[in-house]
Amino acid sequence: MSRIKRALHRLTADEEEMHSEELRAEVEKSGATTVDLCSMGKPVCVAGTLRAVVLRPLAGVPTLEAELYDGTGTVTLVWLGRRRIRGIDPGRSLVARGRLTKREGKVTLFNPEYELKAVGG
Repeated sequence: MSRIKRALHRLTADEEEMHSEELRAEVEKSGATTVDLCSMGKPVCVAGTLRAVVLRPLAGVPTLEAELYDGTGTVTLVWLGRRRIRGIDPGRSLVARGRLTKREGKVTLFNPEYELKAVGG
């Protein structure tokens, strides 16, 4: 994209679109795969920003759920048997690894390995 086209795009794009583009660039830099390109049932590495974190019991077991957004889509991260994980807060950036599945129509990773990104980094 030429410099003029990029400048024009920045002037006409809304804030949500600009944020999504920044997130996609961060995902590429981290070596992760964007959510829209991930395959169900396969091990994946995704990265993005946590939009929401909630405690939601599942079959009587405490379950921590977090919504990870990467600019192309959302993955629900689910930690079974956890009420809280230090650092897992809305607005935090992280990289998560696990096997992708669907639960209640949502793309989900159960008990993912994760790496918190530095705050502001």
